[in-house]
Amino acid sequence: MGALDTILFTIAGNGVSLSEVISVILGLSCVFLAGRGKVLNFWFGYFYNIFLFILFASHNLYFSMALQPVSFVINLIGHYRWTHPREGEENAANELKITRLTTPYRARYIIFVVMLALILGWAMQEASVLWPGAFPPAKKPFLDAFVTMMILTAQYLSAQKKMECWFAWTVVNTTNIILYILAGLVFMPVVSACYLVLAYFGYNSWRKQMKEQ
Repeated sequence: MGALDTILFTIAGNGVSLSEVISVILGLSCVFLAGRGKVLNFWFGYFYNIFLFILFASHNLYFSMALQPVSFVINLIGHYRWTHPREGEENAANELKITRLTTPYRARYIIFVVMLALILGWAMQEASVLWPGAFPPAKKPFLDAFVTMMILTAQYLSAQKKMECWFAWTVVNTTNIILYILAGLVFMPVVSACYLVLAYFGYNSWRKQMKEQ
């Protein structure tokens, strides 16, 4: 990956690359702005997807890598939805207002995530066996697949300005801490812990905004 793979410093014997540092800065900025309901978060999100793709490709986290183009598209959809609400969906600033999912929809999301994570994890595990030349053994394929599905769910809910997105992000970042440590990433687990804090404040900020709508 060239200059982006340059090791800037080491933590506990593990190198932290330039792509990892840039991803951290972009990601934290994106989440902070999203928590404050700022449309600007999507612009940081676009570049975040690009740098995460590079970072995960270098660590054989295939689902996390493949997730980034999809996340980019979801960001585009969310950007449009936030700035072009349908009639009755707008807040005082003429942007998409914050809402909640119904209980049946919450149950559907949970079932959908678990089932697809199991299927995708199995598929990646088999791909490593059938085509070892193209797919070196994936690190924790089921955990990687679960995180991937949860991220897609959290992003989609964020794009629709659903309060439940913050619960989904909490699960994502808690799981990511484990996944990143197992993958040999050092800086990203610390960042995921920061995301947990930002998710807490983001939830409270959205709850306050929802009451004011």
